[in-house]
Amino acid sequence: MFDDVSTNYDRMNAVLSVGNDALWRIVTTRTVGSKAGERVLDLAAGTGTSSASLAKNGAHVVAADFSPGMIAVGREKYRDVPNIEFVEADATKLPFGDEEFDATTISFGLRNVVRPKDALAEMFRVTKPGGRIVICEFSTPVLAPMRAAYNLYLERVMPIVAGVASSNAEAYTYLNDSIRAWPAQPELAGWLREAGFERVAYRNLTGGIVALHRGVKPL
Repeated sequence: MFDDVSTNYDRMNAVLSVGNDALWRIVTTRTVGSKAGERVLDLAAGTGTSSASLAKNGAHVVAADFSPGMIAVGREKYRDVPNIEFVEADATKLPFGDEEFDATTISFGLRNVVRPKDALAEMFRVTKPGGRIVICEFSTPVLAPMRAAYNLYLERVMPIVAGVASSNAEAYTYLNDSIRAWPAQPELAGWLREAGFERVAYRNLTGGIVALHRGVKPL
């Protein structure tokens, strides 16, 4: 499914989020705080748009994704960026050693993992002691009017837009369903604590349509 939408993936993200994806990416990049000399794992990186943002400060970014199609598009798109490395990888069985990365991050991908708690355990394993995790994911709007408007958008508007603009409208039906099934902010924060991360907190973006979770691996 993700291979099928890889070519127009970034454009569809911009259309369906009404441009908010760029703002969410800016906040996520600042929260990760990647620096020159660091190794950063960008999991479920897709075509590498988030990876490119993380690499701007000189960090070596490993853009990992389960979809060969996404990886192929990303490699071509960022072939001139030497500090981005694309790797095909399963989030629940990462092909990296223990404590390799100064930061691990995943944007809009954790809910696509069949066993998300296993992915969090793997992210904990490959993160260095004192390293940080940042998760940007769709979540639950805080205020009832916002929730109602958002649900209406998911039910009525998104299928129409996806049907017109996407080559695979079924993929965006899945997107709708996966958002609805995803746990609210406090539950995901609890999963991070269960995985072993400390100083866990989250910040709501766009009224809670998206939430930015973060934590630190203990020394």
